[in-house]
Amino acid sequence: MQDESKRNLNSFYLSEERDFLDGPRSRFEELWFTIKVQYHFIRAFRKLHFIGPCVTVFGSARFDEENENYKMAEEVGKALSKMGFAVMTGGGPGIMEAANKGAYLNNGYSVGCNIILPFEQKPNPYLHKWINIPYFFVRKFLLLKYSYAFVVMPGGIGTLDELFEALTLIQTKMIHHFPVVLFGKEYHKELYDHIKMMSERESISKEDMNLLFLTDSVDEMQEHLKEHAVKRFGLIEKKMETKWWFGETRYKRA
Repeated sequence: MQDESKRNLNSFYLSEERDFLDGPRSRFEELWFTIKVQYHFIRAFRKLHFIGPCVTVFGSARFDEENENYKMAEEVGKALSKMGFAVMTGGGPGIMEAANKGAYLNNGYSVGCNIILPFEQKPNPYLHKWINIPYFFVRKFLLLKYSYAFVVMPGGIGTLDELFEALTLIQTKMIHHFPVVLFGKEYHKELYDHIKMMSERESISKEDMNLLFLTDSVDEMQEHLKEHAVKRFGLIEKKMETKWWFGETRYKRA
């Protein structure tokens, strides 16, 4: 009965966002939806404020533990945690679970921003902290806000959506010098070649090719992030000050 109630609530959130995107509604409905979105933003800001410098890892939810991409994502998560980064993902299965697992099992900090869906994507078991978000656009914002780099593993349409969102924000100077690593040369070959073609035909600047770093190597990824995230942003020492009167605490490693 409890599971059925959860599914009904999840379906409600999905329907609510869909209705919001379906043209103008009454002024009261628009205002009420805005208030609820604001609530979820504030709730997330409070929950994630002290997670420390993050790298967000994207990739398919469909790969299981036997898949080579899952195993590589584990190594990526492990390497990022050794660098001192918290590893953030969408909180679900597949690549997300693998990256969280790599950090979780290697004394790193593992975070998930899980989307609420009717079929109930559950947070994976390798998370120190997670938050359930009912709206896709809120979740997307959070995955970017707390990250100092993206690592894009093999994935589907959602993964590409996050990739091009980040590239657009970097290209338009909304965020500065944000490293984006495309991990998996063979998988991303056609995608990288297409972006290169856009550069050659001048629909993007030639300098925009520098926004992407394509690799198959965990070591190369680490070196790239050391140069373009750790040094550039003054990490890993970046810490937020807690306020006792807000009841704020910070995660401490064992």
